[in-house]
Amino acid sequence: MKVYLNNPKESWVVDRFREEWLLNNKSISTKRINSADVIWLISPWTWQKVGYRYLKNKKVVCTIHHIDEDKFDKNEERNFYERDQIVNEYHAISDSTYKQLRNLTNKKIHNIPFWLNTELWHQIDDKKLNRDSFNIPVESFVVGSFQRDTEGSDLKSPKLSKGPDQFFEIIKNLNLKQENLLVLLTGKRRQYIIEKLKGEEIDYLYFEMVDFNLLNKLYNCLDLYIVASRVEGGPASLMECASIKIPIISTNVGIASKILNNTSIFDMTNFESAKPDVETAYKNSLKYKMPEGFDKYIKMFNEIYEN
Repeated sequence: MKVYLNNPKESWVVDRFREEWLLNNKSISTKRINSADVIWLISPWTWQKVGYRYLKNKKVVCTIHHIDEDKFDKNEERNFYERDQIVNEYHAISDSTYKQLRNLTNKKIHNIPFWLNTELWHQIDDKKLNRDSFNIPVESFVVGSFQRDTEGSDLKSPKLSKGPDQFFEIIKNLNLKQENLLVLLTGKRRQYIIEKLKGEEIDYLYFEMVDFNLLNKLYNCLDLYIVASRVEGGPASLMECASIKIPIISTNVGIASKILNNTSIFDMTNFESAKPDVETAYKNSLKYKMPEGFDKYIKMFNEIYEN
């Protein structure tokens, strides 16, 4: 049995998952689609770039990361059902996505979070030295947000599914109580939150694109990471923060309920009472570490191939 993964080529987290799978599962993977028994649409938005004759004649598993229902218009619906005709079974990466999919298709859905690559993420013991490398005072209270927040169409409107408006409300509230607050940002399209921070004269540092080594160092600068999204598949930051014991709180999106203590999950009526629980998050994240994190995927592909 050989699995072929389509290639998004977007320098995004899905590219990393694809590379990690191919590197660690060589015996059941192929980069040649004509040699595949199962096609894994790990980036479903690029499915039309895969040869249609292969999709029609091979087993197809389609990963759905998340569905933004506010943007699921007639065109999105048409695309979903066009693709649905060649999909044999689905893969959802969180409970919320599973429930959304359940309302769209009667086909089998496998609910499996992505794995954790613990080789990328580790704790740095000397916090002062690490912060010094970024000119961050050791006494600063550093809050992180490492995901895009701005729509690409105009580079100023908030990407509401990511909740930058909610993140900013939390930051404004925190700024009234916390001395030496500093917001640490990475990733593309952060224009919305940067303008908001400037307007309130809240200190921030922005590193647009960084490699994994630098990202690990930035995580280790943090006193708190906040996920304020309305819709998520993961996000990857939940697992990454948890694995190196970075304090994190989150809205109830994606895999938050699988990783975090209930006391660390908030909505906009109770965010002030949310409390990080690094030990619970750390323990839960290790359930998905590589190579054990691949096991359920291998079982899924074998079942689909044999059926």
